[in-house]
Amino acid sequence: MGKTIIQQARGHGSMTYRVRRKAFSIRIRYPKKAEGEWECIKLIADGGHSAPVAKFKKEKDIFYNVAVEGLYEGKKIKFGGHEPGDISMVGDLKNGTKVFNIENWGGDGGKFVRSGGNYATIIVKKGNEVNIMMPSKKEKKFDARCRATIGITAGSGRLDKPVLKAGKKYYIMKTKSKLWPRTSAVKMNAVDHPFGGGRGKRIKSKIAKRNAPAGRKVGLLRPRRTGRRKK
Repeated sequence: MGKTIIQQARGHGSMTYRVRRKAFSIRIRYPKKAEGEWECIKLIADGGHSAPVAKFKKEKDIFYNVAVEGLYEGKKIKFGGHEPGDISMVGDLKNGTKVFNIENWGGDGGKFVRSGGNYATIIVKKGNEVNIMMPSKKEKKFDARCRATIGITAGSGRLDKPVLKAGKKYYIMKTKSKLWPRTSAVKMNAVDHPFGGGRGKRIKSKIAKRNAPAGRKVGLLRPRRTGRRKK
C-alpha cells in the first residue's frame, strides 16, 4: 500500500497544512497613480509581517505600506518627497539614501526589503539604471522609475530578545503560516521522505529527475554542476 509523503500532503492543501488567510489579508503595495500628501490613519501590528503596517488615506483612497521608523498616526507623507517615510522613484534620490519596499519594476507596488529593521542603500546611478546595495551586501540593478520608501523599516528590535521556548517559536511561525519545526529529511521514516529510513546520517547527494513528481523531487534540483570543485 502506497503512502502519502509530507511534500504531497502539504501540496494537497489539507486542513493540517492550510495557510491562514488572515495572515495575508493586508496587501502591502503602492497605489498605481499617486501624488500629493497622504495621512497615516492607523498603525497595525499584523502577525503576517515582521514590521508594523501603516494605513494611509487621501480623501477616499487608501493603501497599506510598511511603516518607517518614527512614524506615528496623523503624520503625513508625500509622493515625490525626500523625507523619511516619503515615497519616490529611486532615480530621483541621492546616493547614500536608505530605502525599503523597493519595486522590482515600476508599478508593481514594492517587492524587496520589507522585513523589520531592514534597509537598502542607493550607491550608483548610471542613466536609467540605479545600483542599490541590498541588506545581503550584494548589489542589485533597478530601473530608475522604480519607487521606494525613504528611511529604515520599523520594528528593528524584534531580534534583540531571544525566543527561549520552542512553544513560543511554534506559535510565532504559525501566525505567519509557516511549518515549524522543520525536520531533517534523513531523520524521517522511509514513508515520509525519499531520504528517510537510512539508519543513520549517511548522506549522499541525489540528483532529482527533471520529470519527477512532487513527492520525489528532492535533493539537487537541476544542478549546474556536480562533484568536487577542482582547485
